[in-house]
Amino acid sequence: MSDAQPHRIREIPYNYTSFSDREIVTRFLGEDMWQIINDLRGSRRTGHSARMLFEVLGDLWVVTRNPLIQDDLLSNKKRRNGLIQALNHRLKQMMLRANGNQQAIELINRAQQAVIEFSNWFETQKQLRQRATRKLSRITSKDNIDFSGITRVSHVTDATDWRVEFPFVVLSPDSEAEMLQVVKTCIELGLSVIPRGGGTGYTGGAVPLNENSAVINTEKLEAVGDIEFQKFKCANGDSVDVPTIRVEAGVVTKRVSEAAALKGLVFAVDPTSQDASTIGGNIAMNAGGKKAVMWGTTLDNLHSWRMVTANSDWLEVERLNHNLGKIHEQETVEFRISRFAAGTEKLMGEPEILSFSGKSLRKEGLGKDVTDKFLGGLPGVQKEGCDGLITSAIFILHRLPNYTRTVCLEFYGTDLHVSVPAIVEIKDLIDNNQHVVLSGLEHLDDRYVKAVQYTPKASRGVLPKMVLVADIAGDNEAELDAVTQQVVELANKRNAEGFIAISAEARARFWADRSRTAAIAAHTNAFKINEDVVIPLDKLADYTQTIERMNIEQSVKNKLTMLEALTAFFNGSGEKAANCCADLDDESKTEVKPKIDAALQLIQKATKRWSFILEQLDSPVNQQAVEFGFELNETQSILDVLLKHEHRISYKDEVETPLKKIFTGRALEKVHQQLGIIHQEVLSSRLFIALHMHAGDGNIHTNIPVNSNDYLMMQEAEHLVDRIMALATGLGGVISGEHGIGITKQQYLDKETLESFAKYKQDVDPKDVFNPGKLTTDKGGLERAYTPSLRLLKQEALIMEDSALGDLNDDIAHCLRCG
Repeated sequence: MSDAQPHRIREIPYNYTSFSDREIVTRFLGEDMWQIINDLRGSRRTGHSARMLFEVLGDLWVVTRNPLIQDDLLSNKKRRNGLIQALNHRLKQMMLRANGNQQAIELINRAQQAVIEFSNWFETQKQLRQRATRKLSRITSKDNIDFSGITRVSHVTDATDWRVEFPFVVLSPDSEAEMLQVVKTCIELGLSVIPRGGGTGYTGGAVPLNENSAVINTEKLEAVGDIEFQKFKCANGDSVDVPTIRVEAGVVTKRVSEAAALKGLVFAVDPTSQDASTIGGNIAMNAGGKKAVMWGTTLDNLHSWRMVTANSDWLEVERLNHNLGKIHEQETVEFRISRFAAGTEKLMGEPEILSFSGKSLRKEGLGKDVTDKFLGGLPGVQKEGCDGLITSAIFILHRLPNYTRTVCLEFYGTDLHVSVPAIVEIKDLIDNNQHVVLSGLEHLDDRYVKAVQYTPKASRGVLPKMVLVADIAGDNEAELDAVTQQVVELANKRNAEGFIAISAEARARFWADRSRTAAIAAHTNAFKINEDVVIPLDKLADYTQTIERMNIEQSVKNKLTMLEALTAFFNGSGEKAANCCADLDDESKTEVKPKIDAALQLIQKATKRWSFILEQLDSPVNQQAVEFGFELNETQSILDVLLKHEHRISYKDEVETPLKKIFTGRALEKVHQQLGIIHQEVLSSRLFIALHMHAGDGNIHTNIPVNSNDYLMMQEAEHLVDRIMALATGLGGVISGEHGIGITKQQYLDKETLESFAKYKQDVDPKDVFNPGKLTTDKGGLERAYTPSLRLLKQEALIMEDSALGDLNDDIAHCLRCG
């Protein structure tokens, strides 16, 4: 059985997830048992037994992935025993049908072992919960120790929606002081520790990879101190008064921004998720945002921070000789690391001084880079919770110049090599003027322009192909206005129109569209693969054009899939095919036959044309291309022509409209309806890549909306991600500028980077207590990750009576339906 056969991807009941049967079989029985199942099916030695096995696996899977059902079974021994008995009964029936087949017997034995492990889990879980409650309640309130299904569900994933294992417990200590003892006790209990803030990460950094894990939620560490001025000795030897603010790890990022703004100051850390992300996570991920183009990322703005180590000690890190700017621009960077004994402020030995070149902290030529996880041995920052738990920090704050202008630039040209270089030109223009600064430069491509329902400010009557929004600031208003006008004039030369906002209200309106980028995934129930890469500014056009090439490929592939479905429909074959002639009288059937022949000829013609385009994208427009509708121009490739919109590939014009003309009359309305249904089904599986950028530092958010129920679509999306990562590094960029690595990007880290962090991890956390399995191997757990699918819930009927779970109460049945 192959996963390339769509009708056999999911036969296991209750699998309302992105997993195929193969992943579930592998999870419970092992990869070798999946091969045995294939062998047995190939020799037709299974049938009813296979269905019973899949029912057993379905019951195991739905309980394993639903802590709400686990809670019910933990509290009701009778129901739990009934479930185990029913599972074993099915396996016994399978054994009776095995007829001595050794492969079948081996498969059944492995399934019996899985049921034993499943049964033992409940008693082990109860005992461990009792022991953990006893020890942890001596340190923190019992209300802060949560084993409930609903809390475990809310802490199993982050903004990726990927999940691997549910945590054993979620802990929410009341204070910074409690954190150290809680971590120490978790270590004594043999639990892994996963620090978690707002859960807004886009790479799965806070996703547990083993079930014996304690997620420590920092949300109660919410103290925000007063703004204080401290004397800083800068790199040039001068002492200056610098505004600083002390905040605890659970503080929501926006609260710090608001506290700074009340004093006329700016907190530079402003990720798009600032309404939910927290300070501890910002530090652990080295978060950025639109202000990073001016003041850098979290690391650039840290004065000091405190964390709990794997030795259950306090560790404090302080940056020395702060340059009050981007750290990679400082020749030599120094940090003082102090360690304190648990429960005291007693210094353990002499502080350690870390010193290294500033430019070593990021790949040269890039404004952002969070791929170096070793980072010179600097604790906490960019480590994604793998070396300790951050509890508080002191940040420097900034003063924004007196005047700010927001510029919105709408680009209408189709040639990306004309429009995209405007990003570099704008940045160079402003960087070379000492009177103004660029405090934000954001980009939306045409797919985002459509997704956010952008309303053009220009009166051209069409949507722009690209939008740039920039904040430009300065203390000299006249100079600021002059530079702002220059930016508009510069864009005008690249087929763009510019608009300038002065008042706070008008500026906020210009930025409003940028905050709605999540709309790109509306048609896939909000699930998307969300990657960020960093590209050298002078390579942005190459990157965006190559992404457009991928989009053209995906569009043509989807159209060819549509033609395959139509061919099956008109031939009356295929799983979802319908017979055009059904319900027609003999005379009508006679009339329809030539129409079907004409339809198949039309489809064949389109298939040849689109297949040629897909195969010859990079070939010149030669005489052969002319035969398929192109105008001869051998200096251009077919791709060039398509990118410039000088030629259209249109399903509607080439296939849909002609088909409707062939099938006319009331008797054939059902044909039109079926064509529409087929079109919507195939179109829903079309992949595309959408871009928006923190354009000033080349940080590109590359998003692929995906239907999580569509296994083949998910696999193709992963292949696209492989190509995107290769493209980014091939252009001299890196695979992440602010999202981190987590589980989604670990496979793309180079061996040297993995080895350097693994060595650091061995030194500071030899027992792999903090966030185990992350950042140290080329396999980061993504192969075991799944996401629920609402679409599958709509498509599949849940018949509880056929399951060993049939006697679950109504509330649990409802939880099962909700995934």
